[in-house]
Amino acid sequence: MDTDLNLLRLFLAVAEGHNFRVAADRLGVTRSAVSQGIRRLEDSLGIALVQRSTRSVRLTEAGEQLHRQIAGPLRVVSAAIEDTASDGQPHGLLRVAVTSIAERFLSGPLIAAFMHQYPGITLDVTVTDDESDIVAAGFDAGVRLGQVIEQDMVAIPLTGPQREVVVATPAYLAEHGIPAHPRELAAHRCIGWRPSPEVAPYRWEFVEDGRGFDVTVAPQLTTNDMLLMVRSALAGGGITFGMQETFAPYLERGELVTMLDAFLPPFPGFFLYFPNRHNQPAKLRALIEHVRAHAATDPASR
Repeated sequence: MDTDLNLLRLFLAVAEGHNFRVAADRLGVTRSAVSQGIRRLEDSLGIALVQRSTRSVRLTEAGEQLHRQIAGPLRVVSAAIEDTASDGQPHGLLRVAVTSIAERFLSGPLIAAFMHQYPGITLDVTVTDDESDIVAAGFDAGVRLGQVIEQDMVAIPLTGPQREVVVATPAYLAEHGIPAHPRELAAHRCIGWRPSPEVAPYRWEFVEDGRGFDVTVAPQLTTNDMLLMVRSALAGGGITFGMQETFAPYLERGELVTMLDAFLPPFPGFFLYFPNRHNQPAKLRALIEHVRAHAATDPASR
């Protein structure tokens, strides 16, 4: 039986996107083309691979089995084709999922230098705090804090150790006082962050005498927009909490000041991570080497 390789690629996109529209966007085709392609594949195999609904698709048992069997080999074939057609220069679409707090990656210079060095690679960066499986979501790599990366991934350092800080404006603290212990934050006006509306606000975690604990604050403002959180704190809206890098420019200028530093020790920083596979595509190898070179020359990464 001869099966069109493009139909298998299309099926893989549907299986990982759980939606015809998502698969269509990923492949750059129409939704109807995806639907027709899946039907052609099912007709050629003589078995249903997906269960369709108005909003999503689910794989049948046969579809799950096919996905397990072809996902790895098909990626190897695609990587080999890309490498062969590249004339020695990495090219193609490279999709990376990056947490919104990875300031070192998102600030611009690292990405701009990569684009300059590898003009044949199209970089698609999705800023997301969803901790879903990057492989299932169709990403080539991701950037997260080391402590939340799955153990079956390969991870290389992007930064050195990081710290979280509690900050506010000098004016706010002059009016309301400086908390001497994290539990005193409950009496202050606080500004919280959450990655999405259906997720609880980010916990404010501290360490005392070697033991971790978190403080329940009731933020008067909660947002999923880091910039709004920072701007509100700068305007004297209250105390907020986050990665030191996020607030670094404002701390350097004295617009914000930290407190409770003794309760916030450093921890492992951000890592570029990716699946542990043989024959990584050239475009991913290029990003890996670029991040390694950046970390080796950036003093802040040590």
